[in-house]
Amino acid sequence: MIFVTVGTHEQPFNRLVEYMDEWAADHEEEIVIQTGFSTYDPKNCRWQKLFPYQEMVNNVNEARIVITHGGPSSFIMPLQIGKVPIVVPRKYEFNEHVNDHQVDFCNQVARKQGNIIVVEDINMLGEVIEKYDELTNEVKNGLQSNNLKFCAEFEKIVDGLVK
Repeated sequence: MIFVTVGTHEQPFNRLVEYMDEWAADHEEEIVIQTGFSTYDPKNCRWQKLFPYQEMVNNVNEARIVITHGGPSSFIMPLQIGKVPIVVPRKYEFNEHVNDHQVDFCNQVARKQGNIIVVEDINMLGEVIEKYDELTNEVKNGLQSNNLKFCAEFEKIVDGLVK
């Protein structure tokens, strides 16, 4: 299953929703889309405007691939679950956002963190989906938690104070 989320931004992201609906027509894999405020209603996918948070988490857990828009909340949760998301930033030229900050931000995250796959050209999305397993071998898998490191260091400090 491929899970697609366009977040909750009030401008439609029809470009991604329509592309994935057309992709689904030619492929056997189930596609589930959270369409947000998009005005295009998919015909070949299971979809709804918004999912409750726990259902979003369940969809991400079950998905083979997660595709998100460029909002950090949408791609951080899949990273925390251990998924490498494909991120399609919203673009100003298509009236999907107020400017191109998602393009800039996503490219910075990809360059500095190396844990997301950014697709700016929607026409390349199908190829990225087809090569997903190969591409994710080159990408770090999810965010690295510092909790264990912090706890170990904190334990050393406490031990030093108690002795």
